[in-house]
Amino acid sequence: MTRTEIEQALGQELTRIAPDIPLDDIDSSADLRDEFDIDSIDFLNLVTALGKRFALEMPEADYPQMDSFDHLVEYLAARVA
Repeated sequence: MTRTEIEQALGQELTRIAPDIPLDDIDSSADLRDEFDIDSIDFLNLVTALGKRFALEMPEADYPQMDSFDHLVEYLAARVA
């Protein structure tokens, strides 16, 4: 899976959680929770949806590695390759 495909999948899942925020306007290096104004439950829903979509286990211990859009893409890319 390419980085672009992962970015698109992440964008689709983020849009489900925060539909009012256009992805083109985000700072991909900023903290996801701040950038999308999502709480911990929404973040958990995002991680769960991505885990199902990519058939991955994404343990809570790894959450600090998923703090921004870019970091989450890198995390997924390293695991779905």
